[in-house]
Amino acid sequence: EAIRDEQAKVLKTIRPLSADDMIRGQFRGYREEPGVSPHSYMATYAALRMWVDSWRWEGVPFFVRAGKSLAKTVTEVMIEFNNPPQVVFNEPAPSMGNYVRFRVSPNVQIAIGARKKSPGEKMKGEPVELVATDTALPGKDGPMEAYERLLGDAMNGDPTLFARQDVVEAAWAIVDPVIHGPSPMFDYEPGTWGPSEADKLTEGVGGWNTPT
Repeated sequence: EAIRDEQAKVLKTIRPLSADDMIRGQFRGYREEPGVSPHSYMATYAALRMWVDSWRWEGVPFFVRAGKSLAKTVTEVMIEFNNPPQVVFNEPAPSMGNYVRFRVSPNVQIAIGARKKSPGEKMKGEPVELVATDTALPGKDGPMEAYERLLGDAMNGDPTLFARQDVVEAAWAIVDPVIHGPSPMFDYEPGTWGPSEADKLTEGVGGWNTPT
């Protein structure tokens, strides 16, 4: 319950979304899919800019994008740090600062990215990433699949990974101001990272961190 208490606490501090913080999209060809209305206004893509109104995360933007028929199927969290004020290398500040990256699927990775001195006499930096990868595959000798884990937790009476009512209500309160209101729907090509209009959300921080 302590974990779910914290989930509810942080969701209640997230600022409700406004239309300026959301880009919706639909991939070209979606309306020709079997069972889809030729006039469907259902989004297949969303990009969000979110804010947590607490002293710990004051002024830190959180960017989320998800969609169907994108360039890659991956679930990843990237935490990028601000560049330090002191200059270590004789070069302009890099577009991307040091970071920590968590990949949840299709494989599990934890990575730390930083700049190190490149070989030679010059004080010039180059990016390097230290990656820890879980190479065990789900199966007989590996970890359980996601739904196997949930079914096992349900049978054991462990509700940790299941949404509690107050958590669900707090999550809906964030998106409720925009989910029913009118907003433009932008087309995007299948196999891309979504509509280009979503790039305006991350202009101030150097753009999206695209999984590779």
